Amino acid sequence: CPVCLGLPGVLPVLNRQVFDLGLRAVLALNGTISKKIKFDRKNYYYPDLPKGYQISQFDCPIGQGGSVELNSGKKIKLTRAHLEEDAGKLIHDQSPDTSLVDLNRAGTPLLEIVSEPELESSEEAYEYLSHLKAILKASGVSDCDMEKGHLRCDANVSVRKNASDVFGKRAEIKNLNSFKAVKAAIEFEVKRQTEALEKGEKLEQETRLWDDTRQKTFTMRSKEEAHDYRYFPEPDLVPFTVSDEEIRKAREEFLKIELPRQKKERFISQYRLSPYDANLLTQDEFVSHLFVDTAGKVSEEKYKDVANWIIGAGFAYASAQSTSLENTRINADNLAKIIKLVDEGKASLQIVKDKIFNEVVEKGFDPEKLLKEKGLEQVSDESSLAKWVKEVVQENPKVVEDFKSGKDTAGMPRN
Repeated sequence: CPVCLGLPGVLPVLNRQVFDLGLRAVLALNGTISKKIKFDRKNYYYPDLPKGYQISQFDCPIGQGGSVELNSGKKIKLTRAHLEEDAGKLIHDQSPDTSLVDLNRAGTPLLEIVSEPELESSEEAYEYLSHLKAILKASGVSDCDMEKGHLRCDANVSVRKNASDVFGKRAEIKNLNSFKAVKAAIEFEVKRQTEALEKGEKLEQETRLWDDTRQKTFTMRSKEEAHDYRYFPEPDLVPFTVSDEEIRKAREEFLKIELPRQKKERFISQYRLSPYDANLLTQDEFVSHLFVDTAGKVSEEKYKDVANWIIGAGFAYASAQSTSLENTRINADNLAKIIKLVDEGKASLQIVKDKIFNEVVEKGFDPEKLLKEKGLEQVSDESSLAKWVKEVVQENPKVVEDFKSGKDTAGMPRN
């Protein structure tokens, strides 16, 4: 569009909703909202930004500080959160000698969250991102759909022999399109840097790309410092101050939101779930709503069963299909019916898992009707069973006599 192209006479405008969501994100991450807001130009050649510069924030970001708490209780401190416009997307893997550019997202508002260098393993990084995603999604800041580019991660990795040593040269890894890729890329990069240092090789600060097919990183360019970007105040966006009233309103709206950690504590106390189950059920808004809605349709002693079905069969199906439960046809009514079928003895747990559950999740079928259509109803009534046994005995007198004569295999089919 003309704004993305930076055509003469076309001026950018701060998106009010983006600003409000930025304030909410800062509050959700326990950060401090900045009173002074200023935008800056990043005059650095971007082949994926048509106007040749990026509007970002340098020394007056929307928020500073904050933290994300891991399950261990360790808090990963945040440096800042700043607003900027997104760049386009460079595509390097479609041709061996050509890079392509997709400009569809150029100029789209973006919130960049920078953490302090306190993550000490790929596992911690994976958990940090999982908690961050859950917080932002629960806060309504973003859908956090990585496949659509709503959530992206650049991982900076450096190694050192001892915790007291200065940080080593860092490599920034880009092109990470999943949490799994982030974890694998960090593990590869730690191994690569460690082996290089042990051989006496010198590491350079650089930007590297992750190749998901080959499961390795490769050099993209030398890593820039802040001065390389040639920041200066954005002349087309006037600096402004955030009033105490705006901060108060943002905080009031935020207090209406239940964050994952708060929800986890409520699930433990209200539904008597284990911390492990409660944690898994509160990392995703759809999953937590599915649990609450289903729990409202069963008795209290079945809360654990609801959790087991979602965490067990539900997550297994979603993982096998490389999707999320939100993208399936599962709902609270059908999940409650599944629990009822097993509880009332109309179907065995294994039959429901093997023959019923996946079709309910995939196609939204009613589990009770599906059970009847498949002829899989289980009869637990003793009088009915006794009647059928009596009929079988009466219809097979020869087998009965053989069995009474000591033939344990009477009536069994021969190979």
